[in-house]
Amino acid sequence: MRWWALTFLLGFSLQSGVAVSAALPVEEIAPGVFVHQGVHEEFGDHYHGDIANIGFIIGEQAVAVIDSGGSYLVGLALREAIRARTQKPIRYVINTHVHSDHVFGNAAFEQDNVEFIGHAQLPRAMRSRAEAYETNLKTMLGDAAAGSRIVVSTHTVTAERVIDLGNRRLLLKAWPIAHTDHDLSVMDELTRSWWLGDLLFADRTPSIDGDVPGWLSVIDVLSEIPAARVIPGHGPIVIDKNAALAKQRQYLQTLVKDLKQSIAEGKSMQSAIESAARSEHGQWQLFESTNRRNATMLYPKLEWD
Repeated sequence: MRWWALTFLLGFSLQSGVAVSAALPVEEIAPGVFVHQGVHEEFGDHYHGDIANIGFIIGEQAVAVIDSGGSYLVGLALREAIRARTQKPIRYVINTHVHSDHVFGNAAFEQDNVEFIGHAQLPRAMRSRAEAYETNLKTMLGDAAAGSRIVVSTHTVTAERVIDLGNRRLLLKAWPIAHTDHDLSVMDELTRSWWLGDLLFADRTPSIDGDVPGWLSVIDVLSEIPAARVIPGHGPIVIDKNAALAKQRQYLQTLVKDLKQSIAEGKSMQSAIESAARSEHGQWQLFESTNRRNATMLYPKLEWD
């Protein structure tokens, strides 16, 4: 466990619900744009709720959070990081998609009376997964899951929305089905810093929860939009956006091609899953487990094509 997480958990009283701890470490990647990079860690026995890239943007009048982390405690630590840098009001918590490592920190910002913003389909996804996500988190984190619960978006984006933090406009864009069916990106127009959530994975194996052809189509569109830097859902900050997108495209296309070939050759599902995208091994973190899940999900769909 990271030093900040251990410090934070030791400083949290389950009886009082009061946190007295170190703030979440963040990096200012552009003026007023702060990012905490999550670790490459799988869900399971050794999961600590800190695997997603999360952060915030400070304008002249207000602050917006982009993804809040994998637990209430991570969300509180992110809030502490904000308060270490500004006392301006936190007005928005923007969730890029439903996955639990990005949204469980929302509850830490209810005290700020924020707008919780997401894709138009995000509230449905949150409600349908809330019970399972909360149960799984308690199993993985134990007492460290205290206070963690799904806080559903109160405001949604169907196409695009601009929010102004005070001489700082953020362009929120809802995407067609890709990584999920409710992906949202956030562009800071001042610095051209672009939060893509899990539309882009850097280093970590892309995880599929939506539609691969749709994701590939979105990647083509993303490639045409200029940005100075990109904050992926996982992995380091990306400067060469198109190279990172091309690498992700290559993985997704290879996975589908290999599965289709195995199906055409009459191989068993197990054999197809074992051999899918083996040429990509060594190119990605957490490849074995994530690639197996991806292949297991895609095989039945492709078998019926």
